[in-house]
Amino acid sequence: MNILILGSGGREHAIAWKLAQSPKLSNLFIAPGNAGTASIGTNISVGVNDFEKIKEIVLSKDIDMVIVGPEDPLVNGIHDFFLNDAELKDVPVIGPQKAAATLEGSKEFAKEFLIRHNIPTAAYQSFTSESLEAGYAFLDSLKPPYVLKADGLAAGKGVVILNDLQEAKDELKIMLVDAKFGEASTTVVIEEFLSGIELSVFVLTDGKGYKVLPTAKDYKRIGEGDTGLNTGGMGAISPVPFADKAFMDKIHDRVVKPTVEGLKKDNLPYKGFVFIGLIKIGDDPFVIEYNVRMGDPETEVVIPRIKTDLVTVFQAVADQKLDSIDLEIDDRTASTVMLVSGGYPEAYEKGKEIMGFENIGDSIVFHAGTDLKDGKVVTNGGRVMAITSYGDNFNQALQTSYQSIDKICFEKMNFRKDIGFDL
Repeated sequence: MNILILGSGGREHAIAWKLAQSPKLSNLFIAPGNAGTASIGTNISVGVNDFEKIKEIVLSKDIDMVIVGPEDPLVNGIHDFFLNDAELKDVPVIGPQKAAATLEGSKEFAKEFLIRHNIPTAAYQSFTSESLEAGYAFLDSLKPPYVLKADGLAAGKGVVILNDLQEAKDELKIMLVDAKFGEASTTVVIEEFLSGIELSVFVLTDGKGYKVLPTAKDYKRIGEGDTGLNTGGMGAISPVPFADKAFMDKIHDRVVKPTVEGLKKDNLPYKGFVFIGLIKIGDDPFVIEYNVRMGDPETEVVIPRIKTDLVTVFQAVADQKLDSIDLEIDDRTASTVMLVSGGYPEAYEKGKEIMGFENIGDSIVFHAGTDLKDGKVVTNGGRVMAITSYGDNFNQALQTSYQSIDKICFEKMNFRKDIGFDL
């Protein structure tokens, strides 16, 4: 099979790395890819939202399947674009159609879905600039901290949590009236704050059957002890130690099953990953959010634990035969630590040469924000590389990742030294 992956991050490199192990793979293309994907496939410099150019690639390279990494093209309807094109309609796309992708494209839509299907989640209300005063009144009714979420896609930056009531009201006005997040915050969802420990559950569905993938927990903040600004993720571990069988049974019965059934009932066509962001409160799971693709850096610990041939798995999704697949999972723990550019998640410089990663033997190096320049691998983003290792437990796996990181360097390299600190 000839396969095209859309995306350029660590998630896409991890998927490419796994697909490349399949005897069923003929040629692998990644658009636009990074320096890591260039070593296992062919990068093509095309943006993930340039559907016409993507069509040209699919036809010229005789592509048999397209795997969509990031959320943007899914929310923008790339799957529908294929289905509505006479030359593309028979090429399977792994990723939901536009209507279903609204689960990530609109926080309000997701909350309505959760409430409609009796899936446990925080109480909420939605507001626009016209209902600003009502928003203030709703904030008055809540206890701190206050959670404000831009309704649309805001590149992972659209959630604000504040302890001061007046600050929360000021922020609501900035989001709605001053358009802090542009179109993404024309509607703002205000939620009650849920206090607990977070984890992510990943489900792969073909629209009929589904498989629950390994759990993961990622670390979003830049600073040790989960302090400082939110990032796209500084590291992750899988499985999550506190997600025992009893808790996973609750997640399955209360969240996963009603989610997949809800997609069918609401006629939301879905072939792809459902990423369920959860919080454990006491012994009960509550849904924080849905994403309609794999997480990053969670992919870098979940995919390495899947032993089953991934091309076979994706073929089964395309053919709606996922129930016939026996998904084999590695019992070992996987951990990943993200190396980031100095200054990230605020201003940072690109183009710094990365050295030493080619000498890593005990870990898997997944490239995220990297590029090839004059034969050298250089930084090309805030999150640069994810260093993934296996172990009998998360401490052992992390120790191996940190030992590998000691061999890597680039100017102003930064990483968190406390991944897993709360476990």
